[in-house]
Amino acid sequence: MEYVAPDLSKDAASEEEKDVGKSEAQAVVETSKESMSAFFTILAAAFGLISDGYQNNLMTMSNVVFKKLYPDTYTSPVSTRVSNALLVGAVLGQVSVGLICDRIGRKVALVATTALIVVGAILGTAAHANTPAGLFWFLTVARGITGVGVGGEYPASSTSASEAANEKMIKRRGPVFIMVTNFVLSFGGPLAISVFLIVLSAAGENHLPTVWRVCFGIGVILPLTVFYFRLRMLSSKLYRKGAIKHRVPYTLIIKRYWKTLIGTCGAWFLYDFITFPNGVFSGVIISSVTSSGGIKETAEWQLLLTTIALPGVFVGAYLCDIIGRRNTMMIGFSGYLVFGLIIGLSYDKITKIVPLFIVFYGLMNSLGNMGPGDMLGLVSAESFPTSIRGTCYGLSAAIGKTGAAVGTQAFTPIQTNLGKKWTFIIAAICGTTGVLVTYFFVPDKTGVDLADDDAEFMKYLADNGWEGAVGEDDDEVLFRHDLKSSLDEKM
Repeated sequence: MEYVAPDLSKDAASEEEKDVGKSEAQAVVETSKESMSAFFTILAAAFGLISDGYQNNLMTMSNVVFKKLYPDTYTSPVSTRVSNALLVGAVLGQVSVGLICDRIGRKVALVATTALIVVGAILGTAAHANTPAGLFWFLTVARGITGVGVGGEYPASSTSASEAANEKMIKRRGPVFIMVTNFVLSFGGPLAISVFLIVLSAAGENHLPTVWRVCFGIGVILPLTVFYFRLRMLSSKLYRKGAIKHRVPYTLIIKRYWKTLIGTCGAWFLYDFITFPNGVFSGVIISSVTSSGGIKETAEWQLLLTTIALPGVFVGAYLCDIIGRRNTMMIGFSGYLVFGLIIGLSYDKITKIVPLFIVFYGLMNSLGNMGPGDMLGLVSAESFPTSIRGTCYGLSAAIGKTGAAVGTQAFTPIQTNLGKKWTFIIAAICGTTGVLVTYFFVPDKTGVDLADDDAEFMKYLADNGWEGAVGEDDDEVLFRHDLKSSLDEKM
C-alpha cells in the first residue's frame, strides 16, 4: 500500500485562520475596552473635579464659623494662612503631578491625587489640639495636603478628559471638556454652601463645631466615588502613541511654546488673583453688608451669589465653538472691567441694597466663569502636544494658583488700607490686563485635532535633530530625526 503524507498546509492554513480570528476578536475586545475607558475617564474627571470645587469653596463659610467660634484667635493672618494652605499645596501638586502625568503616566497621577485628597480631608475632619492656635496649625497642614491632591487633579483630570474627548467627540471637544471641568468646579460652590446650610439646619447654631467637621467630612466621600474607576482606566491613545518619558527636550519646548506659556500662565494668574479671594472671602464681604450679619443669612445670600455665577459656564460652553476660545475669553475678562467698576465706584450706595449688590456681584462672577473660567483649562489642554500637555497645563495652573495666593494674601490689606471698594476696582484693572494678555499671547485651537498638533510637534523635534523613545508600552518606538517618515506613519 502506498503511503500518503498528510497535507500539513491545510492544517497550517486552518491554524492561521484561527489566529487571525482570535486577533480580530481580541482587537474588538480591546477597542471596546478603550471606548469604555475613554467614557469613564471623562465621567471620572467630572466626579474628581467636583470634589476640587467643594474643597475650593469649603473655607467660604468655614471662615465665618471660625470667626464666630474663635473671635480672638481666628484673626486675619490666621484666616489667610489656613485659606492659603490649600493654594500652596495646589501649586506643588500642579507642578509635580503635571510632570508625573507626562513622565510616568496619567493613571498613576490620577490615583495619587485621589489618595491625597482623601488623606488630607480625613486629617482636616479629625483636626484636634489643646489650644485653638494649635487647631488652626493642624488645619493648615491638613489643608496643605488636600491642596496637593486638589492641585494635582487639574493637570491629571483635565489632560485625560481632553484626550478622551478628542477620541470620542472631536467636534464637541470644547463644550464636553468645559462641562466636565469648569462646570463641576463651579458647581462645587453651591454644593458646599448647600451642604453647609443642611448641616447647620440639622445641628443648629449652638453646635457649630459639629457643623464644620461634618462639612469637612463630606469632602472625604466625594473623591472616593471615582477611586475604583481610576484604578481600572487605560491611558488615552494619544498618550500611548505620543508620550516622551525620557530625554524630554525642554529647551526645544520653551523655544517653540514660550509665547503660549506667557499667555496661559499670565491669564490664569490674573483670573485666579481676582476670583479666588472673591470666593474665599465673599462670605465675609456679604456678612459685612447684610443687616444682621448672621451665619444662616450670610449662607443664604452666598448660595444665591454662587448660583447666579453658574449660567456663565453654559454660555461659555455654547460660545467657544461659535466665536472661538480666545474671543470668548476676552469677553469674560471684559465682564470684570464692567461690573468691577460699577460695584467699586458705587460701593457705598449699592451695598445698602443687598439684593442688587448680590446680583451685580454674581453677574461679575458669571462672566468670569463664561470667559477665563471656561477657556483657560480648555486652551491650556489644547495648546500643547500630548507629550508635554500635563507639564505645561500644570505649570499654567500653578502660576494661576500663585496669583490666587497673592490675591488672598493682599485681600485684607487692600480692604484695610484702600477701602473695600478697591477689591472690585482692582478686579476691573486685572480684567483689562487679561483682555490684552489673551489677545496677544493666547492661541485659538478651535476645531484642531490634537493628533495633528502631536504630528507637527514631532516634525519640529525631527527638524531640530532630537532623538529618543516616543510612546508607551507596545506603542513605543525609537525616534530618530532620519526616520521621520516612520514616525509620521505611526502618528
